[in-house]
Amino acid sequence: MTLTWTTKPFNALTLTELYTLLQLRSEVFVVEQTCAFQDIDGQDQVAYHLLGHSEAGELVAYTRLFAAGISYPEASIGRVVVSPSTRRYGLGRELLRQSIAAIETLFGAQPIQIGAQLYLQAFYESFGFRQHGQGYLEDGIPHIHMIRA
Repeated sequence: MTLTWTTKPFNALTLTELYTLLQLRSEVFVVEQTCAFQDIDGQDQVAYHLLGHSEAGELVAYTRLFAAGISYPEASIGRVVVSPSTRRYGLGRELLRQSIAAIETLFGAQPIQIGAQLYLQAFYESFGFRQHGQGYLEDGIPHIHMIRA
């Protein structure tokens, strides 16, 4: 599956893009993971948004990208999500590659920190991320901080 990738600051998102990215995040983080949490957290306005659209124009992959000093002292990637209907195509790996490349394009090559769900530790390690500090619970889900130097 080939995707078209777009990176935009919040103010450049169309209403349709904003609606579909919030819909995808809700589908996965709230409904699929049965986690009631405040997804709309006031950070979207200071993030860049990486959108991966299918050939049919459907948003199927997404992340938020932050400059250093916003979420963590390092640049960061968050809200990493692939649509359940397209997970069997390896889009998670492509999404993370695109996210790292976008951070480097936007902010320069630098360390990147993430708050990763613990079950995805090996996935992130395959991209050079390493655990940083102790594990923690976020919204009832085990997480770890990871840094890619």
